[in-house]
Amino acid sequence: MATVRAAASRCCPGPRGGRERECERVPAAPPVRGGTSLATVPSSPCCVFVCPCGSVRAGEVSVSVLVSELLSVMAGELAALVSRLETAVERLEKAGVGDKGQGSAAGTQARLQGLKWGEECTVPFVLAYDDLLSGPFKTFFDTSQKIGGDVATITNLVQECFINQRAFLVMASKSQRPLDTELPQVLEPTGKKIQAVIAFRESNRQSKFFNHLSAISESISGLSWVAVAPAPAPYVKEMGDSAMFYSNRVLKDYREKDKVHVEWVQNLNNVWKELQEYVRKYHTTGLSWNTRGGNAMNNLKAAPPNCGVPPPPPPGIPPPPPMVKLEPKAAPADDGRSALFASINKGTEITAGLKKVGRNPNARNSRVTDDMKTHKNPSLREGPKPFVKQSSPSSRASPAKDVFAGTPKLALEGKKWFVEYQKDNQNIKIDAKMDQCVYIFRCQNVVVQVKGKLNSIILDSCKKSAVVFDDLVSALEVVNCQSSKVQVMGVMPTISIEKTDGCQVFLSKASLNTEIISAKSSEMNIMVPKPDGEFAELAIPEQFLTKVNGLSLTTTCTESC
Repeated sequence: MATVRAAASRCCPGPRGGRERECERVPAAPPVRGGTSLATVPSSPCCVFVCPCGSVRAGEVSVSVLVSELLSVMAGELAALVSRLETAVERLEKAGVGDKGQGSAAGTQARLQGLKWGEECTVPFVLAYDDLLSGPFKTFFDTSQKIGGDVATITNLVQECFINQRAFLVMASKSQRPLDTELPQVLEPTGKKIQAVIAFRESNRQSKFFNHLSAISESISGLSWVAVAPAPAPYVKEMGDSAMFYSNRVLKDYREKDKVHVEWVQNLNNVWKELQEYVRKYHTTGLSWNTRGGNAMNNLKAAPPNCGVPPPPPPGIPPPPPMVKLEPKAAPADDGRSALFASINKGTEITAGLKKVGRNPNARNSRVTDDMKTHKNPSLREGPKPFVKQSSPSSRASPAKDVFAGTPKLALEGKKWFVEYQKDNQNIKIDAKMDQCVYIFRCQNVVVQVKGKLNSIILDSCKKSAVVFDDLVSALEVVNCQSSKVQVMGVMPTISIEKTDGCQVFLSKASLNTEIISAKSSEMNIMVPKPDGEFAELAIPEQFLTKVNGLSLTTTCTESC
């Protein structure tokens, strides 16, 4: 039975013949949720009344009132259930379960493959960062593992930096911006990870992959964008461009040897490009904090040690080496000595094959002819000829190959100008921008003029060539050249001269602080401007004196320098 409102009824007189009193209504027990249906509702009675005198009576209410009451209760419960379902669906969509484009699909696929970057978080800018880790950074990480060695080791440190920054972003999504006095302490874990990458590069300067390590070390500071305001995206781009000098060296060394290193450079540049786009989209004016969050120091957590790319399975017992088929070694070609020793070992039978020279046994007075006498026949006096090793006929020397012969090229590809195989061209002009570099390769008797401020210049395997430019952001490199000339009209921070015979560098008044690095080179002269407009020629030392000083060496320039 249901509880309804009913008018009070009178059923008995009051005590001692007094006035009648109203009955007290006692509602019937409420229906149990889920167990009540319209079929179980009786038509009457619907309420029970208890009088003060102790008598009980029932009242009657129409069935339509009961139906309306039940429908209102069921409608309220249904609305609450629909609200809960909508909330659950919204959370699933934010977590990337639904079809929300390539980014969410990549993140979901990465998780299915066993990639776990740390604490689960459904904040949009953390999910976008997961897509960066699962996409461009995962490709760069796999290429580094293919190269192996020090490149794989430093990439593992870089992965720790990115994962630690993800933990920092999760903390920022749950925290308010800390005070300026607390900010250095919050950023301390990120700074330690970056310093570990730089220290690894400094401790492996003798590595054959030093240019790879330097490209990563010069650009890893781009992860400090979390402390930059109000424009962190340009800062990421600047740090990514600072690796271009060493990236160009990697391309120069491996462009014609191993394409994996070329892909490695492209993937590294793509990581910083995608990170810049991510920062520009989600953190335009600085790191996004939660204005309703808690304390940053309390929410700061380090990345779990087992997150990131799963490590390879532990190595088991190595398989046995393949069986090598042993074959008898072929005897060297007979040069006559074996036959000589064989004849000596015959003993007394050595004379069996000699022709007997003497008188005819059938004739008592047979005489020796002149052809049997050594003084009559000079050919009999010739002894055995000395052993002479037969040599193969000398092959004709092939004509020298012209290393400067090739298809001339002057083109801009991406952000790099290529000047290749040019000959006797004194009027090559290039209008460059600050984020571009110029690569001059195997040119002879040419002059290249570069207008504007650019990133770097490389002069590689050229002869009697010169380059004139305005300003450089990074450095100029001269490698494997002969009789080359370089002139700077503005500022040049660094010049590197390696394996070069004959190099003249004309400095300007604004570039007197240029750092000069030389190795395995000769005839290097630096032209310094004088107040009267002329140049003073200064030679770079080529001869040095080294002495042993305990457990160290002391090197000084000799007087002849």
